[in-house]
Amino acid sequence: MKPLCPVLAVLAVLTASAAGAPPLPTLANSDRIRPYATNPRYWQYRGQPVLLLGGSKDDNLFQIPDLRQHLDEMRAAGANYIRNTMSDRPDKGFEVYPFFRRDDGKYDLNQWNPEYWQRFANLLRWTFERDIIVQIEVWDRFDYSTQNWPPHPYNPRNNVNYTYAESGFAEQYPDHAGQNKQPFFFTTPGQRNNTVVLPYQLRFVDEMLRHALPYPNVLYCMDNETSAEPAWGAFWAEHIRAAARAAGVDVFLTEMWDDWNLRGPQHRRTLDRPELYDFADVSQNNHQKGQTHWDNFQWVRDYISPRPRPLNTVKTYGADTGRYGTSRDGLERWWRHLIGGAAAVRFHRPDSGLGFSPEAAASIRAARKLASLCTFWEMAPAQQLLRDREPNEAYVSAKPGAAYALYFPNGGEVALDLRDHGGTFAVRWINVGTGDWGPELELTGGDWRSVKAPGDGHWAAAIVAAK
Repeated sequence: MKPLCPVLAVLAVLTASAAGAPPLPTLANSDRIRPYATNPRYWQYRGQPVLLLGGSKDDNLFQIPDLRQHLDEMRAAGANYIRNTMSDRPDKGFEVYPFFRRDDGKYDLNQWNPEYWQRFANLLRWTFERDIIVQIEVWDRFDYSTQNWPPHPYNPRNNVNYTYAESGFAEQYPDHAGQNKQPFFFTTPGQRNNTVVLPYQLRFVDEMLRHALPYPNVLYCMDNETSAEPAWGAFWAEHIRAAARAAGVDVFLTEMWDDWNLRGPQHRRTLDRPELYDFADVSQNNHQKGQTHWDNFQWVRDYISPRPRPLNTVKTYGADTGRYGTSRDGLERWWRHLIGGAAAVRFHRPDSGLGFSPEAAASIRAARKLASLCTFWEMAPAQQLLRDREPNEAYVSAKPGAAYALYFPNGGEVALDLRDHGGTFAVRWINVGTGDWGPELELTGGDWRSVKAPGDGHWAAAIVAAK
């Protein structure tokens, strides 16, 4: 095996463009994506607060053949947030592996497949040009189990770099990846210290960083819904942070745990370690429904109050085509997180999510309209301001006396507490189902005031004090 290039040697060429490639970004470090200085529950980018909204048709988005067109469509709808797993499993037939394949069919883990990395470079450049934030997931456990393991380059039978005996790998891993039986996720020094496989994993991550670290629009998540030991994700978080520090740039990191209960012990590994994980991805809350979905998210929001950080939900499950709830569930979850104070919300890809379907695009357009009147980072969830409310009937975020953002999952009528705030409030309805503006009316403050949705279905309202 060739010796592993040290991290510092890799970083020495981070800012150098490949021959003939477009120049890399030159934004100041302070302009990179980071928690908003005034309210660290949200993000800022290019020095300004930013609300991250998204929905896309795939997860390893850099691999899709029509990437540029898809990014343009998302941006036109107001989307500015994508998920990008570094995944390579051949689900749809157009995916490629990162490693060079020799004429004899074997892979050489010491050589790259230029096509894989060119696709990744394109994603980074094109999202940067469109001010789209990329949340990278470094490892996806599903790539290395069940039917995806037999053809994978890391499988010893497919490469020229190590044997089953040397690597500790088996020919098959038939169990669901959530069982965490794959030695691939036990290689770090704090675990089994697999000195055969770990250098290749490090080489892969360093190549990813060589491309990604210069870009200011990238967040890093260690895994997709992992059940791995805490030492696994911590090793990669520390490695990425050290590489960024050596390159003189700031990066912001998280881990995504598998537990569907946000109050469970797995999630404490992120929530209790703000020095290691700068934000939390709480996507697995999207297996919950209704009031429980809201309550569990609010529990996390309260739990991190001593040190507030952004809460992202990069995977909103729910589509009539999938197994994890209906399309109605998907829309409700996305909107409850938005109103509830999430910094970033994205619809999961089909079939388990709405992706960038017409319904998802309409929600993104509707949310942008709402955000044009209600400044979310100046507001906070305020369910105590509602009464005459049935469970899951309505949700509100507010800057009391100035602005209120309401969401009705399926029509309804509630009373809003305006007792301490006189004057006139403009009410602007937004049809979530179409993304269009709805009726306009006025409310007079000074008491509890009835707010009734214009009809059934999903509606949002911006209630703003008249100037």
